Amino acid sequence: MKPSDKVRSSETGKIKLKVSYKQAGLTIAELAAKANISEDTIKRLLGTKECLNGVERWQVNKIAEVLEIQPTDIVDPKDWYGQNSLPPEFESLIAEKTRTFCGRRFVFDTFEQFIKANPCGYFTIVGDAGMGKSSIAAKYISEYLSPCYFNILVERRNRPELFLKSIRRQLIDRYQLLKSEDDDLATLLANVARKLTAGERLVIAIDALDEVEQEPGENLLHLPKNLPNSVYFLLTRRPYNPDKKGLLVDVPERELDLRDERYVDFNHNDITEYIQVVLKPDSGYQEGLKKWIQTRSISEENFVGELAKKSENNFMYLRYVLPAIACGDYNDFDLKQLPKGLQEYYQNHWVRMGMEAKSGQLMEGILYILLEIGTPIPCGTIAGIVEKDEYDVKQVLEDDWVEYLKKQNVEEEICYTIYHASFLDFLKTKRQMDSKRKIFQEVNQQIVDYLQRKIAEKEDSGE
Repeated sequence: MKPSDKVRSSETGKIKLKVSYKQAGLTIAELAAKANISEDTIKRLLGTKECLNGVERWQVNKIAEVLEIQPTDIVDPKDWYGQNSLPPEFESLIAEKTRTFCGRRFVFDTFEQFIKANPCGYFTIVGDAGMGKSSIAAKYISEYLSPCYFNILVERRNRPELFLKSIRRQLIDRYQLLKSEDDDLATLLANVARKLTAGERLVIAIDALDEVEQEPGENLLHLPKNLPNSVYFLLTRRPYNPDKKGLLVDVPERELDLRDERYVDFNHNDITEYIQVVLKPDSGYQEGLKKWIQTRSISEENFVGELAKKSENNFMYLRYVLPAIACGDYNDFDLKQLPKGLQEYYQNHWVRMGMEAKSGQLMEGILYILLEIGTPIPCGTIAGIVEKDEYDVKQVLEDDWVEYLKKQNVEEEICYTIYHASFLDFLKTKRQMDSKRKIFQEVNQQIVDYLQRKIAEKEDSGE
């Protein structure tokens, strides 16, 4: 986009601009003088003067530079970058992660402080599974339309070459980079940095570094040791051993560990706010939750407080437990009997599904296939592997384990994968899921037989 192209301030941008120049101790006249633009231009961006055609981009850049804010603090990122959507491959994931998002202000504030204090660098959010790391990244991405990549182990979308392909396309499209289709990441970043105006920055968000699959020896995803000025990475990952950090850099870096004692109160407040959000009418769960609370003659305040404690500050726990309560799965429980923590919740459901008993071989087989295949797989394919009726397989997927699975449309087929890495971890700890068991050796052979049949069918049909 050209510096002379016209843009308009967003409604939040008008407020941000007013707050920023007042915090800087400037009047409109003083700001205009420092930015070398007219007072009318500032008034148009503030909304106090009619702005039919917008103002030129270079003028917004000048104002942002003086006030030490981003142009996208004044202009909606969609208008500033000329983009109307997020990367299509992650659009639905980001929408889901931000649907009931709340809180986490302390994380965003700390990241902003890091940016202001350093010319470039890596900022990493560390936390246990279910602490909301992906949602934090998704919220930042949705607010600023940052280039992004979500590593997803259960979909095998976690290789360096897939990351580079996605980020390269996003950067080429956003900054109109020419002849860059084969550039490595360091070259791409250098080319983008040359296009950034004064005060502008590039933030690339990458979720779940711990789920990356690559050979050891180099930085995860081949992230550069050095970065150009005004280029930052916002990363998330689970806790790790220092010798397996996989990120050796020569630029400023900082970690924010969500488990740190200094953030306990912030986490608790955000968890409490999340429960209160789900108790509101537009969540879809209010009626069921209110009924459960009223039947037990407890106050809403007591319910929120006790559930917040039981969550152990884990948002994934609440994502499962609140809908389960609303749908009647815990009608035989009182508040004190609800499972404590995410692992106990998984174990509770495991027992309720009869997985500790010797029945349920179909259920075991289906879970094992999801665990073993690791990529989205249609119900019909699972039924073909286990040689069972598709209706019976669908009942297991849609009724017994639906909340733990992610459904997505792949080439016009509904496919299933395990929803969250924490459930994947749980399954791996269960002796019933041991790949050495005879039943699973048979399932592995069934997978091979099924694939061979499909190959033979294609050859026979001449495809």
